[in-house]
Amino acid sequence: MSESAKPHHPNPQGKGEKSHGGDFSYVGIDAILEQMRRKAMKKGFELNLMVVGQSGLGKSTLMNTLFKSKVSRNKSVQSNTEERIPKTIEIKSISHDIEEKGVRMKLTVIDTPGFGDQINNENCWQPIMKFINDQYEAYLQEEININRKKRIPDSRVHCCIYFIPPTGHCLRPLDVEFMRRLSKVVNIVPVIAKADTLTLEERDSFKQTIREELRANGIDVYPQKEFDEDAEDRMINDKIR
Repeated sequence: MSESAKPHHPNPQGKGEKSHGGDFSYVGIDAILEQMRRKAMKKGFELNLMVVGQSGLGKSTLMNTLFKSKVSRNKSVQSNTEERIPKTIEIKSISHDIEEKGVRMKLTVIDTPGFGDQINNENCWQPIMKFINDQYEAYLQEEININRKKRIPDSRVHCCIYFIPPTGHCLRPLDVEFMRRLSKVVNIVPVIAKADTLTLEERDSFKQTIREELRANGIDVYPQKEFDEDAEDRMINDKIR
């Protein structure tokens, strides 16, 4: 049979045809997670931690232990000079690039030396509150710019670790006032400093007292109830709580 005499079967709907080696029914949604993962790994992550508490509660030690590296501020090693106690709160930031199993993270530790060290600590949280709000404002200004940067530097405080002195009795008025005000603008994680100075019974009793005082003063600490989006999230958050 000649070529011109071959029978022709039209296929107007394109049934059974392939497009670039794939079926028309395949969209590729299953590749989104891998694309997002690759993009996130390429950019890396940013984590800005603020540590707040009186001097001598072990803030630097905890930060260095958490990340298995010297990520907190370096103190003077000269023994003949006493470390100067700031008259006002001095907010200091130090950044590190940390990599673990191919995951890169820019960690910024924001220290607040001078908090709670004075005889009169009235309104000593105001510089910290101003600093946190200023970072939100700077990020917002970058977002609303017409010619905004491809990647906006994120200096917002993602988490505030608040160190509670291990009195074993109750929260101080300073602790309550700080967390009551700051919990509205930042995620607060309260930590009992130097908890090994308490017996297990004292520690458990102190933790229960802190929970009751937080509840009585309407203070929400991380993770807040609004983070319980489903049953799985609630189960994880309850373990943290």
